[in-house]
Amino acid sequence: MRQLRLYTRRGCHLCEDMQAELESLMEQQGFVLELIDVDRESGLQDRYGSRVPVLESPEGQTLCEYFLDREVLLSYLDGG
Repeated sequence: MRQLRLYTRRGCHLCEDMQAELESLMEQQGFVLELIDVDRESGLQDRYGSRVPVLESPEGQTLCEYFLDREVLLSYLDGG
């Protein structure tokens, strides 16, 4: 099962929206989601700033930012 990382922060409505969309797809598409709060580490704050949510592959490939791009996600999960 693939694991994806969602970089997020508290109080971010875009983050909440993307998380909800991803959670609705997890079982059907066979992936697990690791939630990472960018405000917990200064290095993450520096890297992401206000650019959240960011969905990444385990290899560090950015799949989408701000809004879930289902086509990109499904293509990645299908090996594309």
